[in-house]
Amino acid sequence: MSCESVTNDVTLYLYGELSPEEEERLEAHVHVCESCRRELEAQKRLHRAMDRREVELPPELLAGCRADLLREVRKRAAGAAPPSWRERVFGFWSALGAVRQPAGALALVALGFFAARFTPRSPAGPGIPTAAPEAVVSTIRSVQTDPASGRVQIALDETRRRVMTGTLDDRNIQRLLLVAARDEANPGLRVDSIDLLKDHTGSAEVRDALLAALQHDSNAGVRLKALEGLKTMAADGETRRVLVQALLSDENPGVRVQAIELLMQHRDDSLVGVLQNVVRKEQNNYVRLKCQNALMDMNASVGTF
Repeated sequence: MSCESVTNDVTLYLYGELSPEEEERLEAHVHVCESCRRELEAQKRLHRAMDRREVELPPELLAGCRADLLREVRKRAAGAAPPSWRERVFGFWSALGAVRQPAGALALVALGFFAARFTPRSPAGPGIPTAAPEAVVSTIRSVQTDPASGRVQIALDETRRRVMTGTLDDRNIQRLLLVAARDEANPGLRVDSIDLLKDHTGSAEVRDALLAALQHDSNAGVRLKALEGLKTMAADGETRRVLVQALLSDENPGVRVQAIELLMQHRDDSLVGVLQNVVRKEQNNYVRLKCQNALMDMNASVGTF
């Protein structure tokens, strides 16, 4: 990503209007480019300052915006190409000259936001209004389910909070739950999302999400929920590899115990050496006892030879 691209996209970034891939490219560039990093910080300070101050906009400004919108609608109906969001910003700046209010600068920032919202993007299918489904999600706030109907309700922030409702078989609902399962800032949301996804391991994306949560999630509750979902996949080679890794290195004893139980559902000779190694190094008495019992069930020696 170039410095010019960062300058063009920084406002969209701050309003959560970039796709996850675009956000990652921008953040990677800002990490190594000091000038773009200063620009981003300056924009953040401006946004914080705007948030601290409320300004009542004059009625003539609203009337002018409505007139501009009507003209745009008529142009679109006549087949004219829509203006870019930058053209909308500069056109609006010119209109502010007649208003001559301190609110003009604040309104300009707001217009940048609305221009980004209304810039045409590719349709994403039913249930998601614009762009790729994940691109419109800034923050998922809550996931709730109705046991009686089996429907899932997700509250998410795009630029405003909205609610989407559907069953767990709904592709858009699953996609949003997968996004929520990666929300680093909210472990409770990750627990709820993994809990809902764990019964749908027929999807390769869900299986990958459960394995990733067990390997990398910092919250033990999320990892335990992921283990519940992996019970039906305990014979799979990749799943067993991740379970062995959890047994050997996970810091939570409960996770290590659950990993032993899943591994013992499908015993093989390669598991003997793993369990013997754990018995030799494990500091938790209960985990060590579980390994010893597992070895005895396999008619294997507790010690290594």
